[in-house]
Amino acid sequence: MAKFAKILHIMDMKRLGLFILFSLIFFNLNASAESCLDEERVLRTEHMFCEDGALSDEVIITNLRNIICKGNVFKVAFECKFWSECAKAGDRVNFTVPESIYTQEETLLIPTGSRVVATVLKIEKQRIPNKNARVFLKFECLILPDGTAVVMSGKPFTEDGALKEGPWMTAGKLGAYTLGLGVVGAGAATGFAFIPHPLRLGVAYAIGIPIGTSIGLITGLVTPGLKYHAKAGEVVTIILCDNLCLKKQCCP
Repeated sequence: MAKFAKILHIMDMKRLGLFILFSLIFFNLNASAESCLDEERVLRTEHMFCEDGALSDEVIITNLRNIICKGNVFKVAFECKFWSECAKAGDRVNFTVPESIYTQEETLLIPTGSRVVATVLKIEKQRIPNKNARVFLKFECLILPDGTAVVMSGKPFTEDGALKEGPWMTAGKLGAYTLGLGVVGAGAATGFAFIPHPLRLGVAYAIGIPIGTSIGLITGLVTPGLKYHAKAGEVVTIILCDNLCLKKQCCP
């Protein structure tokens, strides 16, 4: 009887071993099948609404995600006001996405209400002669409305990759100096014309105004340039320095 029981025990152990072996094979097959199902496949290439100077407008659509290619541009807005004289390297600056970003084929990429976080890399203060302050930013994180944070790499879409006051603001500064000292010149000319010959008023204006405006223009050119100021909601254009990979978004 003892020998027979031993034989039964050996047979039971073999059955258990075979069961374990088949179970492992079954689970491996399932895992392989799921892996095949989850394998990323490119479905198509779509296009963003391209801006002048953008290096790319392509968006790769796969079965798992949407990839905005390097060189694409899109707009963000300052969440709060920004003054260059109050900022320093290492500061974080928050932006919002004011409008949902779609491809031309109507695929939603970035929903409105998303936020972009940038880091100040460097600030060049305004200098003489008439050189405006420049702010260098690195856009490095996109936060979607559901709280998902996505690593990104971008910079301001400008000629030198920096934010600074535009030519209209610079022209306004020069105009203010020119007009202001032109008025001073006219006033001085008026005073001199009436001491003691009132009839020389026209000649005095002809001399005083050009001198005053010339001095004003020269003063505007040789003084320091403008600080960079942005209001909350002011729009900035970003260019991507690397691909931006995003999860699929549900259209509202």
